Amino acid sequence: MTDYLPDAVRQGLEAARAAALRRSNRLCIHDGGAVHKVLRLWDRGFALAADDAAPLHGYVDLYDGPRHLATCLIVATGAGEDGERTYEFKLRMPVADRPAADFERTEQAPAALIPRSF
Repeated sequence: MTDYLPDAVRQGLEAARAAALRRSNRLCIHDGGAVHKVLRLWDRGFALAADDAAPLHGYVDLYDGPRHLATCLIVATGAGEDGERTYEFKLRMPVADRPAADFERTEQAPAALIPRSF
């Protein structure tokens, strides 16, 4: 069965789909003081809304909500379909969640010490 939609209805559906993607995704790019929602993320890059900001380049930070995931060097690769602007990672450095150590950490290490109760 083939359905034909008027242009206004089709554009409204596309706008609603894009808005739902922005609301449901917690991934964002921090560029200085500006925050941009990530629409899609893949191994070698990501996509932002084309009307969200001017084209980015240089170092940015990738966040998942409040958690800092990586510091990235990016370059714009062009405008994608559906009002997206795509970027490619030239360098992507994950952020460590604990300080660096010069020794091997074992998995059986105790999480805390229990004080004596006598």
